[in-house]
This record gives sequence, structure tokens and C-alpha cells, in this order.
Amino acid sequence: MALKNRLAGHTNSYHTHSLEEALEGIAAAGYRYVELSAVHGWTEHVPLDADARTLSRIQRMLNTLGLIPVSLSGHSDLTTAAGLKLGLMALDLCDRMGIGIMNTAIGGHYSEQEDEAAFMSNIFKLADRAAELDVQVGIEIHGEITNSAKNAIPVINKINRKNVGINYDTANVTFYSGALAVDDLPLAIPYMVHCHLKDHIGGARDWNFPAVGEGQIDFKRVLAIMEEGGYTGPLSVEIEFTGDPWPPVAEVNRAMKSAYQHLVSLGLS
Repeated sequence: MALKNRLAGHTNSYHTHSLEEALEGIAAAGYRYVELSAVHGWTEHVPLDADARTLSRIQRMLNTLGLIPVSLSGHSDLTTAAGLKLGLMALDLCDRMGIGIMNTAIGGHYSEQEDEAAFMSNIFKLADRAAELDVQVGIEIHGEITNSAKNAIPVINKINRKNVGINYDTANVTFYSGALAVDDLPLAIPYMVHCHLKDHIGGARDWNFPAVGEGQIDFKRVLAIMEEGGYTGPLSVEIEFTGDPWPPVAEVNRAMKSAYQHLVSLGLS
């Protein structure tokens, strides 16, 4: 196996640490690509309202470390007018930084009792603006309505826009729905624009997301499914540990490097 998907480190793995620490750790672990987090009220590594000077400073850091941003995590509650505004700001940030994929979810960072009708009334405005900017939108396997590929596909079909697809999350599918990625992932492949490689220990609602290769997910099979299905989009490693308090930066660095080495051993390069 020799998958050529761009393998990124997600700065959300450094949730309580600085962007500088995140980028340095991701680069030192071996990644050449990065997913930047710009989630209002959660991990704001890149401010949604960043001015030109701030973005220039971030770009210099990326250049110095040899990192290329492939996606932006811009989650907001798209069932509300305020969340739509944040989503549009995230798209603008993608445009200003030259990033082609913006990941989001129906109800934002942590979703409960999502309102599908309210989401549908807003998503077309987001999709239209994304199309104008030539940005793809990845609706994450996350929350209640899109908690698995099986349940997300009807939503993607209702949206019916070429630039809106699935951001698959290999751990969220179990956390939110109880299903296993190896069973659910094949359904998602034709709809995927992005994927979070995230490991998990436990069942539904067990917040335990260790380094890739240190949990229960069979990533050898996950990668084989992607190769068999012809998925060539970005893969982003996300580690969320056991939540707060977040581990020290040295442990995050160790986990990110361990994940990278495990995935390389499985054929990613």
C-alpha cells in the first residue's frame, strides 16, 4: 500500500496550546501539511477576524517550518444566524490564506438536539459563498444528524451542491452513533472531501481519543478501504485525548509523532 493522500497534522490536537507550539510540534513530528483550527469559542489558533499583519505572521511561521495548510477547521452552529456569520468569516479566511477546504458541522463544536430545518435554511448561503471562492465544504461526521455516513449522505444529497461533501471522522462515528468506521466508511467514500484520522477507546459518548495507533481502530483496514474506494483527498490527524485538562505540550508532541510513525508504517508517505 502506498497512499499518496496529503497527510496533515490538525492544530486542534494542541487545543490549549499556542499556534506556534502546534506548528512546531506538527513539523517536528514529520508532517508536511497542516489543518488549521479557527473555531470560535474553542480552538482559535487562527482568529476569524485576523488582519493582514496577523495572517502574514502566520504564513511566515508556516514557511519557516515547511508546512502547507490543506484545510481549515471552521466549525460553527449553522442552525443560527450568528453561526452562519462565523461560517462565512471562516470561508473568507480560507480565501485570504489560499486554503481550499473548510470543515464544519451542523451544530458547531459540540452538538445536541440539532435543528435540521434551520441548518438547511442556512447551508445554501454558505455553499454559494464557498463556490464563489472555490472552496469545498466538508460537513463532519459529528453531532446527531450527521453522526455516521449512513445518516450524513441523505443530508448531503438534500444540499446537492458539488462543493459540499463529507469530512469523515474515524472516531466520531463511534462516539456519536456507536457504529464502527470500518463498517460505515465504505458508504462515505464517494462523498468525501476530507478525512480526520482519529483513534478511539470505548463506545458511544466515551471521550477518549488517543494517538492514532494507540486505540481500538483498525487503521490498516481504514486505509485499505480508502485505497479500494479511490479516495485521494487530505487526511488530517486529530488527537483529543481525554478532554480537559489537556496534556502538556510534550505529550501532545509525542502523540503526534507516534501517530505519524504509525501511519507511515501502514503505507502513508
